[in-house]
Amino acid sequence: MPNLILPLLLVLMLVFMFFQFRKQKKQMNETMEMQAGLTVGTKVMTSTGLYGTVVGLGEDTVDLEIAPGITTTWVRRAIAKILTPEELGAPSIETITDDEGHIDLDKRSEDR
Repeated sequence: MPNLILPLLLVLMLVFMFFQFRKQKKQMNETMEMQAGLTVGTKVMTSTGLYGTVVGLGEDTVDLEIAPGITTTWVRRAIAKILTPEELGAPSIETITDDEGHIDLDKRSEDR
């Protein structure tokens, strides 16, 4: 019985490592697809936490406008994620509509 413990532990460790590797590879592929699919006008966040809007695309680079008239160049690998309207702080459609589904301009101005 003691002779079976070591091989069993090794097998369990290999299975765990296999699933970890698959998960990491999947995340890496998703990130690479996101970076390859960037388009002008997309709002993004870099890996350092800088927010910007894509204004130009090169083969391996991305030009980001980080403030009106201020553009910086980054490598595509530095783009961590594409921002959603919720992450940008834009009011959602639920917060600016009334009970009947019509846009309530008074609510919209309060959210800003």
